Amino acid sequence: MNTMELAGNWGEQKEKLKQKFAALTENDLFFSDGKKEEMIEKLKVKLGITKEELLKIIEKL
Repeated sequence: MNTMELAGNWGEQKEKLKQKFAALTENDLFFSDGKKEEMIEKLKVKLGITKEELLKIIEKL
C-alpha cells in the first residue's frame, strides 16, 4: 500500500476502522501528507498489533 492508495480511499477506510475498533478517535486517524508512517506507528501501538497486521486490515476494508 502506498501513500496515494491510502490518501485516495482514506475517508472511507477510516470510517470502517472506527467501526471495527471503537477505541480509535478522529485524531488517531488523522492523515497528513508525508506523515503516513507516524500515523501507522500510532495506530499499531494503540491497537497492540504489528505494522503488517494493521496494513492487512486496512487493505481488506
